[in-house]
Amino acid sequence: MNKNIKNICVFASSSDNVDRIYYKAAYNLGVEIAKNGYNIVYGGSKLGLMGEVTYSASKNGSDITGVMPEKLYNLGINPGDCTKFILTKDMRSRKQKMDELSDAVIALAGGFGTLEELSEMIVQKQLNYSNKPIVILNTNGYYNSLISFFNEIIKNRFAPKCAETIYYIANTPEEALNYINNYTQSESHYLDSKIKIN
Repeated sequence: MNKNIKNICVFASSSDNVDRIYYKAAYNLGVEIAKNGYNIVYGGSKLGLMGEVTYSASKNGSDITGVMPEKLYNLGINPGDCTKFILTKDMRSRKQKMDELSDAVIALAGGFGTLEELSEMIVQKQLNYSNKPIVILNTNGYYNSLISFFNEIIKNRFAPKCAETIYYIANTPEEALNYINNYTQSESHYLDSKIKIN
């Protein structure tokens, strides 16, 4: 366990229609998070991979903080296995609250919402607003195309070479937790303030 990290923010799909391989990775990630002594902050739903990772983490001893916008809650989306449940005014305040409550980020396979959340955390760290470890869990090669696009951004100088050190790509839950366990501030790679950021 990393003594500087207590709560891990998990971004993940809320779709119930994805392949079982992603459910297995989500379940195993929840087990690993709990086994390593961390708690979870997430989007609050019991659906899809969001529900799976929090179910397994809760079952194995983690506290779960769910954060959901009022609109989704009023549509009848049920909270998952939450120790604490927080309602926010909208999606932006939801992300802000999740950011405030967490010390690390893991992005599982997900859709546009997961991509938007992950991108914001990368930019937050790029601009020195954050010093959190950011892990992309690349189950079944799901994020290969996105990682390739990130490499194109850097290759074409829309971001400097050191930007690739902002996030870590893990292929398994165990690898993701190993990175977080060993993460220190000295290993965070902020972009130098003198570098022009495009």
